[in-house]
Amino acid sequence: MDVAESALPAQPAAQEVILRRQSLRESAARTYARSLPIVPVRARGLTIEGADGRRYLDCLSGAGTLALGHNHPVVLEAIRKVLDSGAPLHVLDLATPVKDAFTTELFATLPRQFAENARIQFCGPAGTDAVEAAIKLVRTATGRAGLLAFTGAYHGMTAGALDASGGATEGRVTRLPFPQNYRCPFGTGGERGAELAARWTETLLDDPKGGIPAPAGLIIEPVQGEGGVIPAPDAWMRRMREITATRSIPLIADEVQTGVGRTGAFWAVEHSGIVPDVMVMSKAIGGSLPLAVIVYHSDLDTWQPGAHAGTFRGNQLAMAAGAATLAYVREHRLAERAATLGARMLGRLQGLAATHTCIGDVRGRGLMIGVELVDPDTDDPCATAPPPAPALAAAVQRECLRRGLIVEIGGRHAGVVRLLPPLTLTDEQAAAVLDRFADALAAADGSPHRRNATGPSN
Repeated sequence: MDVAESALPAQPAAQEVILRRQSLRESAARTYARSLPIVPVRARGLTIEGADGRRYLDCLSGAGTLALGHNHPVVLEAIRKVLDSGAPLHVLDLATPVKDAFTTELFATLPRQFAENARIQFCGPAGTDAVEAAIKLVRTATGRAGLLAFTGAYHGMTAGALDASGGATEGRVTRLPFPQNYRCPFGTGGERGAELAARWTETLLDDPKGGIPAPAGLIIEPVQGEGGVIPAPDAWMRRMREITATRSIPLIADEVQTGVGRTGAFWAVEHSGIVPDVMVMSKAIGGSLPLAVIVYHSDLDTWQPGAHAGTFRGNQLAMAAGAATLAYVREHRLAERAATLGARMLGRLQGLAATHTCIGDVRGRGLMIGVELVDPDTDDPCATAPPPAPALAAAVQRECLRRGLIVEIGGRHAGVVRLLPPLTLTDEQAAAVLDRFADALAAADGSPHRRNATGPSN
């Protein structure tokens, strides 16, 4: 059934009332509600319908949670099956057929060498809970307290996860440089920049006077999401695996947003071929419902019974929806589809950059895409790239919403427009998304930042 067929009568006045009440009753910490003032009432696939009757193409996808889009039939069927069966919905960490099926399907998607000696811990409902569990796990297993993380990282909003994220200012975390081409911390980019980042890490770890806490683990995103959609170079990922393995430092791969086919491989670590010691998973593994787990090498399984728990770690509906999602992505080869379609979308966006000097960089992997917007009028001869343009990015997001397209803003300076469409995106839908984005960019950009395809305008 299409969204249009099942739509409720438009109620613009009711939408305004709901939005006003939200602003009066919810905390100042709310985020998406500020930049996306809509009230969703129906959704299917890529499409959301608001209470005002308007339809939107959703390229936010619950911050990457909705691998199959909204209300996919296989997800709804899996949920209904559990509800109709009379099975308990809340069982803590007891074994159930639903949990067994989910775990079996999840392990079937993992890199074989990793799955062969793996254990799983069901955590609280959010990705940040799984990050906390991973940090706690490696600290318990190694007896060390320090943690290695990267500039620009984002791992969640609880205390330990926030310490590991790029904006942290205190804690036992040592921050390492994350390589990137456009804003390389060493001013070089490419293979040279990645090599310098690796050498920096090696030197710091091997310096007896380096002053860093003995590291219990290193946590890394194969693609930095909130940091601005920055893919880690594959060769550099392999260096990080080598560096940590030779020093007996567990490597934690945060696959909360990159997992389940998002980047063009089922798990983003597969691009580089590395085998981490711990994988952190949430978002898409729950099929749109709250679920978070860590999977780790059995050698790290030194916890005592009850050492880590969580009241809602036995979410049966999420496990059923998650198993259905994992199976569908695997059986329909949606990771491969994401790689192909994502490359095509990146190509068109790079073409758009040829006529807009405000587009500083287009990057991503699979259907995890970022467009960095900049102020091209900088006259700083020492700058390696123009300064970011967060106000322009916000304006593009508003213009996208006016045209019925939902996008996210991210990056270190909130200057990156992010596209996270569902993996079920069709060619026609992808074209519609890019058409609306191009129109929004033209409206927000204005003539000062335009150029023709052959070069800058006079």
